[in-house]
Amino acid sequence: MRFMVMVRATADSEAGTMPSEQRLAEMGRFNEELVKAGVMLAAEGLQSSSKGVRVVFSGARRTVVDGPFAETKELIAGFWLWQVRSREEAIEWVKRCPNPFDGESEIEIRQVFEAEDFGEALTPELREQERRLRSRS
Repeated sequence: MRFMVMVRATADSEAGTMPSEQRLAEMGRFNEELVKAGVMLAAEGLQSSSKGVRVVFSGARRTVVDGPFAETKELIAGFWLWQVRSREEAIEWVKRCPNPFDGESEIEIRQVFEAEDFGEALTPELREQERRLRSRS
């Protein structure tokens, strides 16, 4: 099972406050554990929303909205993509994670859809297309 593990942004991360050397070292050690265990597929930190945009869809119309975005608690500061046996295993890994920020932090865990989750709607042709696309990345 794959899970997207998202570190929620804080006012400090949105302000561009960089982590300390100690925090980077702690996260580096945690990431090494994930890699050694064969769990981590990807991991990245994200720039603040002031450097981002949103594209809002309304029928055929597209509207680009420049950041920053007001609701910090709804923003993501970074993520991991993990391959684990269960949701419970993902939770156990997150519990071992160093606190991403000073004070209170929040990490969200969401399961990634797999092809079989789409049932018959994902026809053999669409499955083949998906397989071809994934093999290129």
